[in-house]
This record gives sequence, structure tokens and C-alpha cells, in this order.
Amino acid sequence: MLLGVDIGGTQIKAATVDQTGTIARAVRADTPASLDEFRLAIVRLIRDLNPSAVPIRAVGIGCKGIINPQTTRVDVLPGTLHYLEGHLLSEIVSPAVPADAAIAADNDARVALAGEITWGAARQSRNVVMLTLGTGVGGGVVADGRILRGSAGVAGHLGHLTVDPDGALCICGNRGCLETVFSARAIESEAFAAVHRGVDSRLLALDAKPPSCAEVFDLARHGDAVAGDIIRKATRVLGAAIAGLVFVFDPEVVILGGQISEAGETLLEPVRAEVRARTHSYLRRDIPVVRSTLVDPSGVIGAAALALEAISGAH
Repeated sequence: MLLGVDIGGTQIKAATVDQTGTIARAVRADTPASLDEFRLAIVRLIRDLNPSAVPIRAVGIGCKGIINPQTTRVDVLPGTLHYLEGHLLSEIVSPAVPADAAIAADNDARVALAGEITWGAARQSRNVVMLTLGTGVGGGVVADGRILRGSAGVAGHLGHLTVDPDGALCICGNRGCLETVFSARAIESEAFAAVHRGVDSRLLALDAKPPSCAEVFDLARHGDAVAGDIIRKATRVLGAAIAGLVFVFDPEVVILGGQISEAGETLLEPVRAEVRARTHSYLRRDIPVVRSTLVDPSGVIGAAALALEAISGAH
């Protein structure tokens, strides 16, 4: 059995997964605010997940930030999980797993891509670009059949592609990153600004302040002009960024995952149109832009794929 662990800013999720990518059992817990509490919580979570002590062959861990895949060290992790910086994720989980279990860790977006390669939309492809669209924007790239990790584990941070040199400050310290324009935070910020100005929109009638990204997409789908304008501008930038990535990496397919991808065709249709408009005259072919085919929204299946990679030597 494989163990997948997904470390998020609000929740830690874990699951036992078989070699077909099927979840046997899953658990989750709120992410603690300190390192000591985190150590206790993750050990307790894994032990609760596997009360019958089913043999665990390998563990995969997905975490935001810059993760050294060779050592499992968290090199850079701004935000609420900053206390993990400098620590080995393998050491944190090892008290709860068999001593002979292989342990692998990587950036959460590359982990999601590993899942797509093993069981999802990238199974038949050797060149792939994937973006995970959520609170921020993550990414991963497969080139000639291998996931790019770079010299220090930084490769694939596609959310920090500069799309506006004079744009808003980003959490990374740069200005105008893709995720400052297209991300749940960015879309919710634009919606809140519209509400704050009191513009005529059904956004004003929502209980949530600010409106959630999902609510903005839903209102756009149902014809609200203000929500539609917010989504149209954001998806145009996303499509333009993907077009640039297409020219750099020449992928067979572009995969969109993360919570925002649940918007379906409201997201995919305008992104496909933007990518086609910017690339087709030169490439003379359409680049498929598809949604992740994994049914797991938490990242644990991807983490399990990373665990499988650790014992098979793939990717």
C-alpha cells in the first residue's frame, strides 16, 4: 500500500492508496500553527489512517514552496507554514511509518503532475504543462518524459511567471506574477473591490464578503456583467501566459487542476480560445487544454504517485 500526504495551509490530508490510484482510506486535520504541534498532528493523522497497520511500502508528501526532492528539505515556504523551512519532511513523518518505507517529497504542484502522469491526463504524453489553480498558482512541466525540477527544486513555479512588470506585489517578492492576476485570491479581491464600490451586481447579494472565487465564476456563468468582466480579464491573462509557455515547452497537452478548474467550461472555453488565437498561426495545430482527470481534489493521489515513483524509479 502507498501513503499520500498533502500539506496545505489550512489542512493536512492523508490517504492510503493502492497501485491503481484508488483511495482505500482518507483522513484530514486542521494544519497546526507551530512546528511542535505539526509534528504531533501528522504522526497522529497517519496512525489514525492506518489502525490495522497495513504495510506501507512508500510515502509521498506534497507541500507548497521550494522542496528539495533529493533530501525532502523545505528550503523556502513563505506564509503560515514558514515554520517548516529548514526541516526534512521525511524526518517529520518517519515516526509514523515503517522503518523500511521509502519517503519522497516534492512541491505540491509537481506532485499533482506526478499523479496525472501515473493515473491521469498525462499518461500517454512525454511533454506536458500543468497549472494548479487555487489560492495561488502552482505548476509543473514534463519535458521528454521527465518532470523538470531544476538545479535547486524551483522549476515549475509557473504562478510566478511575470505577466505585468508594473503589477501588484506578489508573495514571492516579485511584481505582476500570474497569480496576482489569476488565482482565487486575485479574483476574490477584484470581486470585493466591486462590492466595496457598490456597483450594480448580484455580487452585492451574496452573504460572503468577499465573495468566493467559485461564486464569482458561478455568477459569470449566469450572466452577471460585473462577475463576467472579472473572469474575462483574468482568464485572458491566464490564456496569454499559457500561450507563452506553449512556445517555450511545446507540450502535447496543457492540464489545468486545482479548485478553480472545477469551473469547467466557464474556465476552459475562454482559455482555449486565447491560447489558439495566440499560437495557431505559427504552430498550425491546436494545443489541447484539458482539466485534470483525477477525481481527488486534495492532492493525496498525486502524493501516492510520488511514493510509487520512489520505489519504481519512474519520472
